[in-house]
Formats: sequence, structure tokens, C-alpha cells
Amino acid sequence: MAARIQVLGLGAGDLEQLPLGMYKQIKKVQKLYVRTKEHPVIDELIREGVQVESFDHVYLQHGGFDEVYEQISRELLDKAEQEQEILYAVPGHPLVAERTVQLLLEQARSQQVEIQVLGGQSFLDPLFARLAIDPIEGFALLDATRLTAQQINPELHSVIAQVYDQLTASDVKLTLMEVLPDEHPVTIVTAVGVAGMEHVETVPLYELDHHQGFGNLSLVYVQPTQADTVRNRQFARLREIVAILRSPEGCPWDREQTHQSLRKNLIEESFEVLEAIDEDDPDGMCEELGDLLLQVLLHSQIAVENGDFSIDDVILGLNEKLIRRHPHVFGERHADDANEAFATWQEVKAAEKAAKGIDPQELSQLHGIPRELPALMYAYKLQKKAAEVGFDWDNVADVEKKIEEEYEEVKQATAEERAGELGDLLFAVVNLARFYKVDPEEALRLTNRKFTRRFQFIEKKLKETGKTFSESSLPELDKWWDEAKATE
Repeated sequence: MAARIQVLGLGAGDLEQLPLGMYKQIKKVQKLYVRTKEHPVIDELIREGVQVESFDHVYLQHGGFDEVYEQISRELLDKAEQEQEILYAVPGHPLVAERTVQLLLEQARSQQVEIQVLGGQSFLDPLFARLAIDPIEGFALLDATRLTAQQINPELHSVIAQVYDQLTASDVKLTLMEVLPDEHPVTIVTAVGVAGMEHVETVPLYELDHHQGFGNLSLVYVQPTQADTVRNRQFARLREIVAILRSPEGCPWDREQTHQSLRKNLIEESFEVLEAIDEDDPDGMCEELGDLLLQVLLHSQIAVENGDFSIDDVILGLNEKLIRRHPHVFGERHADDANEAFATWQEVKAAEKAAKGIDPQELSQLHGIPRELPALMYAYKLQKKAAEVGFDWDNVADVEKKIEEEYEEVKQATAEERAGELGDLLFAVVNLARFYKVDPEEALRLTNRKFTRRFQFIEKKLKETGKTFSESSLPELDKWWDEAKATE
């Protein structure tokens, strides 16, 4: 006969609230195993002569709850094999916020132990009654020891269980502060439904870990909020706003936009992000990244309306791609440096193309360079791709000689030929930058910013002297230019 563990819940209150069937089951066994003696029912059972063996000592042996629960479940399975049948009691209901029971259910089959859950009253019923919460409005039951900001939905009633002590409460506070304002009210509830022990106190979030009475029967309730200061930090709110803008009741300009009409906006917003990066402006970068994200949401909303895809599909595809192309992070592969990581990325990328029926041998070596890149960057990438197969100059002296040749051709070109010859000269200069291991786009950006600073210095001097450009001589302007250079 297979060994068996019967699991029952002690409820959220005292012995009077324990169902008669549960009470009889406890009185029949020679020994009752309990996760913790820190429960009002246990004290009463011990006074009635029930022999109780707890796992409170396990908490002192480990620094984290995961290890505690793992050990308790292992010991219970071992005891079941030795004794054939044991009764295990936990606070509340065995299937509500009780990790040891979940571990038993996961592990019992491999050890051929039967788990029978007998039931019990969870703390949720008395909690809802005490705080006058209707759960149909939507609520989340969360584990304080595993809490993340991503789990917090500020529009739901949130019950955070297993807030055992001030340290756990501090972790809960810091996590909630990532989503909610510091002053948001939170309610600390201990021993809900237990006469003479129940304690309920509402405090501002920032004071949560100042409370002194946390214990095994403590939880934190977070009331929902519709405040704009909270909702406007949520990605779901952004999606909602964009959908409203595109709706018949929304903005006439937004409703008229198409993928093609927004194309230039996407390019402009991308460059404004780059400008904020170049200016080392975190506030500007935050704003410009928001503008760029808006373009992504607008394109995704248009795609939803066309029945093509949604932002969820965009996120799904990106998540899957990132995991797939980083097997050295999410899989069994290893990468000791950036070069190995990049090689893995390229390998997986090639496999993806093969899975789509694309033969890399049939593609041009220049395939994959976005056509809409700025011309200077596009030229740089063209040359790098060509160089990978050996189509390249032998040394930098050859490149310098080519620049001289192209410059002579520019000087000799007719008006009709000039654009093409200047393009050849710029292309040759890009080659020189590549040989010097300088990104030509970044090099020109540096010069553009340098020119802007010096020119604005001249404008400042003109204002100080009350003059205009037309009223100033070129030597005078050159003098101020040199002054600007000297201040850099």
C-alpha cells in the first residue's frame, strides 16, 4: 500500500471555528505534524493532549524561505514512508498561500506517496468580511517572500500574505514603492478572525516596516487606486490612451495616420533620442524615448485595426528572439566574452533564416543593411560587409591615394558630374574612417556639435556688441571663432 499524507487546514481562527470533521481527524492520530506551532488552534489542541511535532526549528537552519519549505516537504515525505500514513496541519487552507503543500504535491508522485487534501478555512473569508471587500471587483493574492513589482496591479485589491517580520515588510514596502506613491494607504492585518488576537492598522506605505507586531499570521492589504499619478505609470494605460486617440471619438490627426505617414516621425524621433544621448541629457533622453515608444504603439494600434498584429505580438516576438539568440544566458551554451556572444548571435540568426527557407548562399553579401540608414552610416556598413569577403584595400596608404584621386576628379568635374564625384569622394573618406577604426557617422556628429558650439559663441558675441553678421567683417568673426576654440 502506498504511503499517504493527509493535509488539513487549521483555519484562520480558534478551535471553535475548526470544522467538527477536522477536529475528529486530529483527535484520532497519535501525532499531528504542523508546519508551525504559531497558531491559536495549536495551543488549544496541545492543552487537550494532542501530541504535536512542528517544523519551527527548520526556520532557524536556513536564511531563506525556499530552503525552509524544501526541507519541510522532504522530511514529511520521509516520515510518510516510515509511518505509512501521517496527518499534516497548516494554517488557513492547505491550498491557499501554503508553499509546503505545493511542494508535496509536486514531489509526492515520484516517491509514490499519496497526498490527500482535506480542506480548511483560509484567511481570505474573514479578511474580506473584516475589511468589507467584495472579491468580485478583482483581487490578487501575492506571496511577500516572492513579490515583484510586475505582480502589482494598482487597480485590484491586493492581499500580500506571509509578511512574517519587519525585514519581509521592508522588502514589501520597497517593491510597492516602485508602483505606488509613498503615502498610499496600506493595511496591516494580523490574526484576522481570531478573537482577542486580531489587529488591524492602516498606515502610509512609507511607514509599513515601522510596525512592531508582524508574525506568522500577518498580511498586508493594499487598496486599489484609480489615481492618474499611479495609472499613468502603467504600460496598460499607455495602450489605452493610444487606442482612444485612434478611436472615432479620438484625435482627428491621430485617426488619419498610416504606417506610411508616420514613417518620417519614426525617423525623426529616433534621431532626437540620439541627440539626447549625445548631449548626455538623462531627462531629455527619458522624454525622447517616450516619444519613440509612442511611434511603436501607434504602428501597433494601426496593425490591430488592420487585423495584422498587436503590441502583444511585438513583445512576444522580441522576447522569443532574445531568449533564442542568447543560449549562453538562457540555455546551455557559454560565452566568455563579447566576441563569443556575438558569434552565437550570428549563428542562431543564420539558423532562423534557414528555418524560413532562406538560403544564405543565395543572398547578396550586402543583404540585411537597412536601406533607410543615413547615407554615411549606410556607406560604412556596405564597406564592412564587402571587406568581410576580402573586397577591400590592402592598406591605409591605398585609401589615402584614392581620396586624392577622387578629389582631383571633383575639381575637374562639370556641374552635371559634381554630385556623383562628391559622392565618390565621401565614400572614399568613409573608407579612411573605417581603416582608422572610427565610425564616420559619430565623427561627423562630433564635428557638427563642435561647429554648433563655436557658431553659437559668435552669435553670443554679436549680441553683446549689438551687431549683426552683415555688420561684422570676416576677420572679426574669425577672431571670435578662434576664441570659441580656445575655450574648448
